[in-house]
Amino acid sequence: MNLTMERAKELNKDMVTQDHLIIHSLNVCYAMGAMAKHFGADEEHWMAVGYLHDYDYEKFPEEHLQHTQDELLSADVSEEDVRAIMAHGYSIVNDVRPETDMEKSLFTVDELTGIIQACARMRPAGITDLEVKSFMKKFKDKKFAAKCDRETIKKGCEMLGMEVAEVAEICIEGMKAHAEEIGLAGTQ
Repeated sequence: MNLTMERAKELNKDMVTQDHLIIHSLNVCYAMGAMAKHFGADEEHWMAVGYLHDYDYEKFPEEHLQHTQDELLSADVSEEDVRAIMAHGYSIVNDVRPETDMEKSLFTVDELTGIIQACARMRPAGITDLEVKSFMKKFKDKKFAAKCDRETIKKGCEMLGMEVAEVAEICIEGMKAHAEEIGLAGTQ
């Protein structure tokens, strides 16, 4: 059975409690929903996987994804969904190579949403009027949101057979619809 948002939130409730990590989970969640729409897949399912992707990060930041697989499988999360979550750590903390569109998307948007969030926070209208060309300027500036790994984003886009700008545009649109909830509605 596919993971639902309700179940993902229930599983994350005691594991992801810091505001910035909840916001990150939501950013990835909404970006994943937009990617699912792009691929004609089940939006809520992809959103739920995106929401749950950093399940063990807050409690085990130095051992990220080492406390995810067994725990989620024993909580009846499907092997497919657990594999997608594990694959976002490919070449960073494990060797679970992203193979499906969902896995490749999660691998890509995890870092990408960080740059989108940073761009939106600098704008008076937040993400509501963020355009992909403004994003791309910031993406090319390696000092901007320097902790977000651009090589991972490029590798993910390559796996998807898409340009960075194309994926960014899909994610920005997906996040815009939730600007208020993710704190990116701006100050206007």
